[in-house]
Amino acid sequence: MKKSLLVLAAIAACGAASAQSTVTLFGVVDAAYRNVANKSVSTTPFGPAYSVKASRSELANSGLSSSRLGFRGVEDLGGGLSASFWLEAPITNDDGATGVSNFTRRSTVSLAGSFGELRLGRDKTATVMNEEQFDPFGDTGIGGSLIIDANEASVPGSGYGSNGTYKRASNMVQYFLPRLGGFYGNVAYGLAEQTRLSPDTAASTNTGRHIGGRLGYTTGPFDIAASYAQNDTSFTTGSGAAAVARPGKVKTFNLGATYDFGVAKLFGEISRSKDERNALNIFTPGQDVDLTGYLLGVTVPVGPGVIRASYSQVKYDFNRVPVFGVNNADPKANKLALGYVHNLSKRTALYGTVARVSNKNGAALTVGAGPSYATTFNRTALQAKSSMGYEFGIRHTF
Repeated sequence: MKKSLLVLAAIAACGAASAQSTVTLFGVVDAAYRNVANKSVSTTPFGPAYSVKASRSELANSGLSSSRLGFRGVEDLGGGLSASFWLEAPITNDDGATGVSNFTRRSTVSLAGSFGELRLGRDKTATVMNEEQFDPFGDTGIGGSLIIDANEASVPGSGYGSNGTYKRASNMVQYFLPRLGGFYGNVAYGLAEQTRLSPDTAASTNTGRHIGGRLGYTTGPFDIAASYAQNDTSFTTGSGAAAVARPGKVKTFNLGATYDFGVAKLFGEISRSKDERNALNIFTPGQDVDLTGYLLGVTVPVGPGVIRASYSQVKYDFNRVPVFGVNNADPKANKLALGYVHNLSKRTALYGTVARVSNKNGAALTVGAGPSYATTFNRTALQAKSSMGYEFGIRHTF
């Protein structure tokens, strides 16, 4: 049961008003036995063929829900107006190494009323809210979103690996709509907080800036929402005197929907991202890298539990010009995940998940955990082939 501390506010200095506040301690402790095996294969048509598997078994955290510890509070200011705060920290309960040393999951303060909510601070982006809502596994455990993983993967020549504000953004100013019939949504702006000189001969940069928004509609068993985000990023190619900064933008649009038939709930999502790099010079234009993904999923209630399943696919497009009529195939991957959650109570659940990712044409995505792919064996280059994993665990919320 949630522990709430009721605090009677002190009489205001003017002595004319009083308010009531609540502060709540909350959290999730999630632990699972996990095994992941990532297989690489040789791709050269000459020489011996190798297949190398890197595997690891571990006691992990956050298999069903992300382990966390947080504090949240709200003060009734009267007249339908309220002020609130939310501080949420990640924890690694499997080894105890990470505790309440930061509040990187969420650290916000808000003012809310009939006009909606104004929220300031670090929070999830509208894009990832959409992706978690329309994926049966969300972004947690080995069944979690392949689309999110692909949008943060290090892909040579692109800014996806440097997209640090894809999931969460700091220094955000957000506005959330009040409930307008079945409509809901928000807009967000995350400040880059870059130092600028005036006059300045160097090109200005907005690296770290986030712009996003989301609009959805729900009625009865149906829910649909779309989101858009622009993240200003930068990465460096080369090293030493040859190092070159590559600033640019990653723009993402996604659309998701669910329909609950009672006996089953269907999930669907499509996503499109575009990485746009600034030109190095007039002779070297920037090369865009597109990323397209889709997901189909279902949950089926069974007694006190629920079966979860999903299939997703992602594909990169480097927009390369064919050489002598030949165009290299672009990387792509697909993922199949199946799981079961057995609720022992409202706060405690047992779960199990199995998932597999298949890579083609140089993609190197995994089920979201485990060791790195082997890249060489016996002086032969290897390429990522597949990732297979399973986990069984327990989650408790408070």
